[in-house]
Amino acid sequence: MLDFKSLKLLPEIMEAIEKVGYKNPTPIQAQAIPHLLEGKDLLGIAQTGTGKTAAFTLPILNRLGTSKKKARPARMRCLILTPTRELASQINQNIQDYGKNINIKSTVIFGGVGQRPQVQAMSRGQDFLVATPGRLLDLMGQGHILYDQLEVFVLDEADRMLDMGFFNDVKKIIAKLPKEKQTLLFSATMPKDISNLANSLLKNPVRVEITPEASTVDKIDQKINFVDKTNKPLLLESILKDNTIKTMLVFTRTKHGANRVVKHLDSFLIKSAAIHGNKSQGARERALEDFKRGKIRVLVATDIAARGIDVSNITHIVNYDLPDDPKSYVHRIGRTARAGREGMAISFCDPNERGLLKDIEKTIKQSIPVDEDHAFHGVAAQPSRPANRKGRPPKRTDRPKTSDSGAVSKKKKRPSQRARSR
Repeated sequence: MLDFKSLKLLPEIMEAIEKVGYKNPTPIQAQAIPHLLEGKDLLGIAQTGTGKTAAFTLPILNRLGTSKKKARPARMRCLILTPTRELASQINQNIQDYGKNINIKSTVIFGGVGQRPQVQAMSRGQDFLVATPGRLLDLMGQGHILYDQLEVFVLDEADRMLDMGFFNDVKKIIAKLPKEKQTLLFSATMPKDISNLANSLLKNPVRVEITPEASTVDKIDQKINFVDKTNKPLLLESILKDNTIKTMLVFTRTKHGANRVVKHLDSFLIKSAAIHGNKSQGARERALEDFKRGKIRVLVATDIAARGIDVSNITHIVNYDLPDDPKSYVHRIGRTARAGREGMAISFCDPNERGLLKDIEKTIKQSIPVDEDHAFHGVAAQPSRPANRKGRPPKRTDRPKTSDSGAVSKKKKRPSQRARSR
């Protein structure tokens, strides 16, 4: 088996990756790194959890560490474009971990926070810039980003860029980049738009494909739990009674749904936090850090985090709501069974989600085993409060108003127009 020593990376990089516990490269690392060290363009097709971040950061670090040029103000030597803030932060942290012995400078740019520290960092010049498209375009327009020293461009999670509506922004950025550079494009799937972009962007690329499109990791134990929608909170609670589950990532369809799950878990003294687009960047980073350190047991997320969370020891994924896009199922469950570990993915499916389940099974080309032994299989819906004429629970305003003493207050009649005119 190929090992990292045979890749002939700089001794300083080898020392760093040995310290983080890497011994043998993953398949995508073993196939991609030798070509990237030779300066070739690369098209990488690999699902999440295969180790692709190290596959591109290690050879780029080797290149920049070997040729010690200094980036001038507003310039960078390598640009890595990613779809989410979480993924940008993760990649930047990996660069700092792997390159700490070779005096490499890196910074990250994304929205949701003030731009001043980012502008100040770029004014000093950077070896690596990891960025999301929106804020990068903003700073480009203000003249804080220049590309005349760019040597390497990495477009990561290209299909996710397309899904999240960033594709036009990506094209605008690419149009400003120099023609002479090494270019790497990574994507979990290869829709037509991504394929066309790759053909126009890459020059004689090496193609590295690790798993079939939309396949799932073999080491993930997948289950479907049929459950009424009203019983989902209770089912999640019952699963978490198993104290051997130390780290669980729960996916919901909406931001408000994520908040409701956290509120329910908190009521049962289960430490959890939500991470989604309505949370500030600081709150999202604190929640992710608390999850990594084991301060909270459950992280509840929307699909914005499906590819941005890189925590190696997540043992359980719960799809509290099935995703509307079946490909998102693959990316969600890929948050477990990382770096060769095993993991479990449990999906809740209420009667209204049966169609979504069929789409998922068609996409992954397999039937997901049904768990009939869980606590709420076949259990009727939880009773709800009587609904008003619109089908909603009655609000407080439907009841007589009371004073602080509890006495019912009588609503005063407004005088008629004729009475007022007198």
